[in-house]
Amino acid sequence: MSAVAVVGFASADTSLTTSGVETLVPVITAALEDAGLGRREVDFWCSGSSDYLAGRAFSFVSAVDAIGAVPPIAESHVEMDAAWALYEAYLKILAGEAETALVYGFGKGTAGDLDRVLSLQLDPYTVAPLWPGAVSVAALQARLALDAGLFTEDDMARVAGRRAEGPYLSCPLREHDVARVADGVAAVVLAASDRARGLRERPARISGFAHRVDPQGLGERDLTTVPSAVAAARDAGLDGAVDVAALHAPFTHQELLLREVVRAGSYLPFGANAMFSAGLSRIGAAAGEVMSGRARTAVGHATSGPALQQNLVCVLEA
Repeated sequence: MSAVAVVGFASADTSLTTSGVETLVPVITAALEDAGLGRREVDFWCSGSSDYLAGRAFSFVSAVDAIGAVPPIAESHVEMDAAWALYEAYLKILAGEAETALVYGFGKGTAGDLDRVLSLQLDPYTVAPLWPGAVSVAALQARLALDAGLFTEDDMARVAGRRAEGPYLSCPLREHDVARVADGVAAVVLAASDRARGLRERPARISGFAHRVDPQGLGERDLTTVPSAVAAARDAGLDGAVDVAALHAPFTHQELLLREVVRAGSYLPFGANAMFSAGLSRIGAAAGEVMSGRARTAVGHATSGPALQQNLVCVLEA
């Protein structure tokens, strides 16, 4: 099996239509330019988004207008953050079915009340009927970690570059502990290693890639240990600290929990929570540190589900 490397990345944190075509076109163009690759040189396309979030059926099909389906293309889609679409494209190249791939993700989190919408991913019999918002569920996890003495509210505030002051949104989470909900798109270009070396001087090689999921029930796992992140890091071959990590943590306490799993010399700040592109953006940002020469080793991380239920770890190196 040949190795796979990231050779291009672009993203945008901006308002979308439900299909995202208008925002996807310039981002995909920028990612291809970053990789030095032409649109018709892409062997495989894969996207991550949510028809449910978009409020319309087959919104991902409409988004294909951004890449063009004529002449015919090889295309796929996952109903997940596009970090998981990247995993599919990675396997496609490893299997020898493609030499290059472009992965893109998009989501319009501002279309409704995301805090309420995300409660529908909880257990449909015992939890979802109570309509606990995503912030309230995260606050439960934060409270457990604080009571266990893993960190303090001051530690959480420092992740956001703030002081632990001001009213609570949902105790112990304050406004600065919760990432701003945003629309967004991202695109990452992959290439088999031989092709990657011809596209750019310093591609970011994927040396390990894995994702794992924990039980859905909030009482069925230790919310303070993130077992699926531990398992994904182990299976991705993460051994010791890396130069830099980009963690997908919509809440400050989740960043602190994940730092116990992914050790790094520095952590890239997490900005807005753009559903279905944020995780892919974190991998792209980590790869960018390697491609630029600012780091030799890096980790990109993505999460999905309530209270860090599902986690994906992508290890990158020069």
